[in-house]
Amino acid sequence: MKAPLHPRQDERLMALHAYEMLDTDPEKDFDDIVQLASSICGTSVSLVSLVDSERQWFKASVGLEMRESPIEQSICSHAILEEEFFEVEDTLQDPRMVDNPLCGSDPNLRFYAGALLKTPDGLPIGTLCVLDREPRKLTPWQRDAIKVLARQVMVQLEMRKALASAATMRQEVDHRVKNSLQSLSAFVRIQERRLQSDEAKQAMTKVMTRINAVSTLHEYLYKTDAGSNVDLGVYLSNIVDYLTETAPAHVTMEFAPVSVMVGSQQAVSVGTLVNEFVANSFKHAFPGQREGVVRIELSVPSPGNIAVTCSDNGAGMTPDVTTQSGGLGMKIAEIACMELRCELDLKIAAQGVTASIEFTPEPRPQYRR
Repeated sequence: MKAPLHPRQDERLMALHAYEMLDTDPEKDFDDIVQLASSICGTSVSLVSLVDSERQWFKASVGLEMRESPIEQSICSHAILEEEFFEVEDTLQDPRMVDNPLCGSDPNLRFYAGALLKTPDGLPIGTLCVLDREPRKLTPWQRDAIKVLARQVMVQLEMRKALASAATMRQEVDHRVKNSLQSLSAFVRIQERRLQSDEAKQAMTKVMTRINAVSTLHEYLYKTDAGSNVDLGVYLSNIVDYLTETAPAHVTMEFAPVSVMVGSQQAVSVGTLVNEFVANSFKHAFPGQREGVVRIELSVPSPGNIAVTCSDNGAGMTPDVTTQSGGLGMKIAEIACMELRCELDLKIAAQGVTASIEFTPEPRPQYRR
């Protein structure tokens, strides 16, 4: 006998499909639950059964080879019309199942007991059920155990739904952030072309430096799911890879990283500083197709401190660079150092420039078990 439709059938089906669980692969968490249910109740069959519009589908099963059955043969479709728990001691004595081929012939399911799988809104989407090939009856504590395990099934479903929702939201945020950064970058480039003053053009270039650092950080955070902490070695590797693509043909980039965690804001500040140094080296250090090397080194000189050294073997700079009124690049470097709470050590030689900083990483959050 086919069960009548649930009074809130449309809502119920929408809730079921929202979990995106139908036709998914077996999972150990659900397999363990049906194994435990079958052991507790001493039954040969146990199922996590999801009741769709035209079929019941089994997310996990013990003792039954089929993965689904037509809704006309679904005992669980009768169970979801009950409040919490549904038990049939002998299916062939129940008018709702007496003509069910699953009960009267192979696999000869003569006993059924199921606890409803209910959403937080109280909508039944299926059951955790135990079945046997002989009539029988569960004890009160066995019924309670099945109800508890059914709640654990819903915990697993809700967790997967939340993770899927978070992943979707994260993708949407990533898409919007990328679009915003691209739009901002395009706007800055347009404004730079319209400017007449060299100083104003340089200012726009520095803005682009900051945008590039933030864009690289965003890409890193999204790909690694790093949260608020960043592996500075990996982050700088991404920046160096980008800068290598923009390097003049006669200039080589080198990078010596270590793996060390810092806060995301500190990573942006370091990235800005590195971007600024390398961009200036590309522009000024190697005139006339002069060959050379720009090197970035990340190290841990002492416990609790991080050092970043940027150097080139180019043409050098004038000794009064730090006091030049037009030294916008130095102002950018000073801002980055202020954010990192450190000093910039700038060394100028006949063959190249070296800029070094040493700072203390932000404390990482402490999590308790």
